[in-house]
Amino acid sequence: MTFSEIPKVELHLHLEGAAPPSFIRGLAKEKKIDISGIFDERGNYSYRDFEHFLSVYEAACTTLQSPEDFRRLTLAVLEQSAENGVIYSETFLSPDFCGGADLSAWIDYLAAIEDAANEAQRIFGITLRGIVTCIRHFGPEKSKKAALCAAETKSKFLTGFGMAGAELHGCPNDFAYSFDLAREAGLRLTCHAGEWGGPDMVRETVRALGVERIGHGINAIKEPDLVHELHDRGTVLEVCPGSNVVLRASGDWPSHPIDALRKAGVKVTVSTDDPPFFHTTMVNEYEKLAQTFGWRQEDFHQVNTTAIYAAFCDDETRTDIIQKLQVQNG
Repeated sequence: MTFSEIPKVELHLHLEGAAPPSFIRGLAKEKKIDISGIFDERGNYSYRDFEHFLSVYEAACTTLQSPEDFRRLTLAVLEQSAENGVIYSETFLSPDFCGGADLSAWIDYLAAIEDAANEAQRIFGITLRGIVTCIRHFGPEKSKKAALCAAETKSKFLTGFGMAGAELHGCPNDFAYSFDLAREAGLRLTCHAGEWGGPDMVRETVRALGVERIGHGINAIKEPDLVHELHDRGTVLEVCPGSNVVLRASGDWPSHPIDALRKAGVKVTVSTDDPPFFHTTMVNEYEKLAQTFGWRQEDFHQVNTTAIYAAFCDDETRTDIIQKLQVQNG
């Protein structure tokens, strides 16, 4: 079985960040928006460092101005995911980029995204669920608006709440109100931490916000006691190795901590984060993990099983995906 044929579960994918550059350039041309400065001579996204990456990301998002834009975006992203063997995906959705976090506008955007997800499931056989994320560097007050959007639109499709953005902006407890609001609405919780912040950031995020998953979390490896705590809690890490290496959040592939974390008993999963920004795909991630750490088909099956049990979906969907993983893995 080739890496492309291995059925995959991806839990950490930013919808806007997964937009193919050609798609964004096409929208910019349609709308007569000049964002030529965010691309290199080959038409790929171009940035210098993480802070510049955030600026380029937000510039690309300026082309996404209507529910129809997001419907087309969702189809484009899911087609590429399915081509890489992804059968279940969770994507981060930001109300701030969908009508300025206005609830009535958000409802229209979300409906368009869900419509595209249903179409992609029929055409490509991939299942999508949505997780609302507030943007950390937009501040705690704006996070409350995003949380309200999430709480008011919880559904079989919209199942979680989290936080992305500049991790070193503020502290986790600043956003406790938003996470409490989402929790009370019955949403499952995740949060980016430990990509740039140290072990203390991971620990504080888990304890203050009560999340069951951590986006990235790689710097937990620097403190053995925290690694034991994550193991004991059953906290799941949404690890994005290619992203970490390209952004220099970790060292090179051989020094990336995903394998050490897994060997220590921490539940790890594999995702692409913002794949076109990092010139990666799920197939590329698997190839590098196999080349670097010797992971084999049974290792990937175990990681995907961990992911689907950690997925923010209903039991019927989980059972269906588990059956697909078992059948296709023999």
